[in-house]
Amino acid sequence: MKSVVITGVSTGIGNAAARVLAQKGFRVFGSVRKEADAESLKRDLGDRFVPLIFDVTDEAGIARGAAQVREALAGETLAGLVNNAGIAVSGPLIDLDPDEFRKQMEVNVTGPFLVTQAFAPLLGVDRALKGAPGRIINISSVAGIRAMPFLGPYAASKFAVEGFSEALRRELVMFGIDVVVIGPGPVKTAIWDKAEEIDIARYANSPYLPILEKFQNVFVAQGREGYPAERLGNLIHEALTTPKPKLRYSAVKGRLAEKLVMNFASKRVLDRMIAKRLGLQRQR
Repeated sequence: MKSVVITGVSTGIGNAAARVLAQKGFRVFGSVRKEADAESLKRDLGDRFVPLIFDVTDEAGIARGAAQVREALAGETLAGLVNNAGIAVSGPLIDLDPDEFRKQMEVNVTGPFLVTQAFAPLLGVDRALKGAPGRIINISSVAGIRAMPFLGPYAASKFAVEGFSEALRRELVMFGIDVVVIGPGPVKTAIWDKAEEIDIARYANSPYLPILEKFQNVFVAQGREGYPAERLGNLIHEALTTPKPKLRYSAVKGRLAEKLVMNFASKRVLDRMIAKRLGLQRQR
């Protein structure tokens, strides 16, 4: 039985990936931060799910998780590592609390770095292990190649994940470990209920307040029309198992005309389009 580690399986994409991969015969080691989430998934997925209790910013916890997986593998390699855990911090950059920005980068960028360091030996860097090298799947976002206003912290973290992944892929060639990026657009998860509840009153003195209200409505509506999380779970399975994976998979829902504009229009044109839609034109 092939084994895979997935971070952040309590909800969303990670949860869907854990369910899809378990159904398709993988033993899934999934990281959660709460015992209750571990017990819930264990009840649902049975023996094919093994919980790892750690936060992706906790080096000691990650090390304990890696030791647990190494023992369970009994000298075999790990088939895959899916760096999925992440958060999304929003707000106008010039008004944002610096601690929120730091937390965004710590979870979304330093987290995958720490987890990758801990599990790389099990993927084949440790040549004493038996079996084929594993594969790393890093979950980025459409925001990793195109940044929207008020999602600057999140976009910065995902742009970093893209660069991290490219450098890592080239470094791991010597071990036969491939690195694949998946960059989804909005995905239907409970995160959109939370996004709707975000209190923007803290920006009451910001010139962005009325624009933020409009942006929040647009953002939440798009999210609720996104791809089902299960579809992302199946895409992760494909990226892990296909003999010749793409370097990057995109899963962005939308009309063809919209995709063509977003992909081929100049950045200056996109700037004007986004500003007009949200009311960000220059004020005189």
